[in-house]
Amino acid sequence: MKIYLIRHGRQNSRLCNVNVSLAEEGKQQARLVGERIKNWNIEKIYCSDLKRAMETAAIINETLHVDISVESQLREIDFGEMTGHSDEENAEYFAFFQKKLKSRRCDLAYPGGECGADVYQRGFPVINKIARSCTGNVVIVTHGVFIRCILAGMLGMDFAKKSMFGKNMENTSITELDYDAESEMFTLECFNDYHHLDGKPELLRSSWK
Repeated sequence: MKIYLIRHGRQNSRLCNVNVSLAEEGKQQARLVGERIKNWNIEKIYCSDLKRAMETAAIINETLHVDISVESQLREIDFGEMTGHSDEENAEYFAFFQKKLKSRRCDLAYPGGECGADVYQRGFPVINKIARSCTGNVVIVTHGVFIRCILAGMLGMDFAKKSMFGKNMENTSITELDYDAESEMFTLECFNDYHHLDGKPELLRSSWK
């Protein structure tokens, strides 16, 4: 079976991890990815309980017409005290922390929040349960850092290196996992596939102002 990890569409705020709805561009991204995967034999959609993920899942489901299950364990990493602030504010207030984080030397928890291992420990059991309980392909609509943490854990990497997965993970990009029920093993087939956004530069992260 295939598990398609899809990052949510663009939200309507640039503040850190605020629980807000999709921007119009995010809705367009979700429609495009939904159209792309409509013939991929999707059995069910799972999504995090944050608004941007639930709305992305609902728009995708306009073409799939399958059941949706909301799972809180699939939500984004907890950025702790950085939540709700702008990039500029966090760069100023948490400069020392961000410098240590970018060094990739240890799996740091965000001040008052989670580290990569925390995310993997809460998130992977849900993905494993989904893989064991479904027979067809599934979509999981979730978040950028969450996906990086899951991949790092699956591959046995140091969680401090999770940011090595893609300098920019595009909104509604697809990361494909293959699950072999006989061996109970996962394989990473592709990462950050956003071909459905080809020819639409306004929908890429580089254009998000």
